[in-house]
Amino acid sequence: MPDFLGVDRPLAAVLVSLAGAGLIRLFGRFPTIREGCTFGAGVATLTIVATMLPVVLGGGEVESSSLPLVPGVSLHLRVDSLGLLFALVAAMLWLITSVYSVGYMRAGNYTNQTGYFASFAVCVSATVGLAFAANLLTFFLFYEVLTLATYPLVAHNRTASARAGGRKYLVYTLTAGQLLLLAVVWIHSLVPGGEFQAGGMLPPGTPSWTTTVLFILFVVGIGVKAGIMPLHGWLPAAMVAPTPVSALLHAVAVVKAGAFGCLRVVGYVFGVDLMRSVGLDTVLALLAGTTILFGSVRALGETHLKRRLAYSTVSQLSYIVLGAALGSVAALAGAMFHIVAHGFMKITMFFCAGSIYTESHRDDVSQFGGLGRQMPVTMTAFAIGAAGLAGTPLLAGFVSKWNLGLGAIAAGHGLFVAVLVISGLLNLAYLFPIVYSAFFEAPHGEVRRERWTLTAPLALTAFVAILLGVMPDVGVGFYQLAWNAAVSVAGGTP
Repeated sequence: MPDFLGVDRPLAAVLVSLAGAGLIRLFGRFPTIREGCTFGAGVATLTIVATMLPVVLGGGEVESSSLPLVPGVSLHLRVDSLGLLFALVAAMLWLITSVYSVGYMRAGNYTNQTGYFASFAVCVSATVGLAFAANLLTFFLFYEVLTLATYPLVAHNRTASARAGGRKYLVYTLTAGQLLLLAVVWIHSLVPGGEFQAGGMLPPGTPSWTTTVLFILFVVGIGVKAGIMPLHGWLPAAMVAPTPVSALLHAVAVVKAGAFGCLRVVGYVFGVDLMRSVGLDTVLALLAGTTILFGSVRALGETHLKRRLAYSTVSQLSYIVLGAALGSVAALAGAMFHIVAHGFMKITMFFCAGSIYTESHRDDVSQFGGLGRQMPVTMTAFAIGAAGLAGTPLLAGFVSKWNLGLGAIAAGHGLFVAVLVISGLLNLAYLFPIVYSAFFEAPHGEVRRERWTLTAPLALTAFVAILLGVMPDVGVGFYQLAWNAAVSVAGGTP
């Protein structure tokens, strides 16, 4: 239904980036026009999404038209606090990544840049659709479109390792998708329409065995993209992709879609109270806590920078899963804000990895000596991202982890505060030797001068990581959106 100047804004936000993909293909032989279409679609998507802020921050929702498929089943979009938070992060980081991608792809003389930019636009369209999905079927369809649109990006280099990484990605995600589909169909048999509802949609009296089996299907179906151990194997393998694709996987869309899906399923399908009554909250929290520590320990053993960052993501994304499992208002708010905080911090670090490789052709952390003097902007931004991931005060990561800690205590699971502290120390152990080497050891050779098309985006995202740590609600109100969504899900739950 038209809601603003005759425009169905949720649908428009999905279609603009999809139309951008078509224009990118159309003008693929003209790089400047092609990249202009990318920027134009990014600006338009962000603008449309941002226009819905006043309504949602005011406690309302923005409804879209529904498209009936068969009786009782329809495609339906609705914008609430959680969905808008995720869509804003995706739209903002897509626009910034587009600037970075132009510099990176041109510097590396990559082939098939048209396909790259077009696939990227389709991924963002699917991500926004997933964020705004009002029911399980709509969520599933956009979830699978995201899976398929990402494959050409993972396999972009067309080398044997790239194809192997792409195949592994598809095997993991498509297999999980079948289990997710089974769960969606089952839910539809219990709740016609499968509309998301804050506090849960399952009807009273649902047998505990049904709840448990559905929970397992959802954990596997969504947990693969969220990188929950032992379903994480595809993620390090996908690091053969170009660095902006790695940034997409980790910060903008794919793994964030999995973490977002965990929040949707826990808060809007099962509900906090039902999870606790069956004991599934403890099971999910233990899975998340184990993954947090495993990912951090595994990162310590990697010398390839992007693989180290990949295992860091495995760990960091489970902070969001942990918050969903704990179910208290503060824990949920911390988990939701970590979508934002991790997005800006991790994309900064992948941008830095790409800048380092472009200018020095180094990707082994043992070769980073002296880079802080040769590439000061890049390595300073890397240090900010590393400190933020460790939960250092005055940086974005501290805000989310502080709320997660408070939420763990409020939920009666104080043990997980220790998990957060240990993980923070492990983050320092696998990231700060890189920073120390870069600034305090002798250079390993000559490095080309940093180019602004690479350093400007990473400097901007590092600045935002600081800004969100000092003033979490600055700008578009991410912090308020997170708390609004948490309260709607948990209500008065301690």
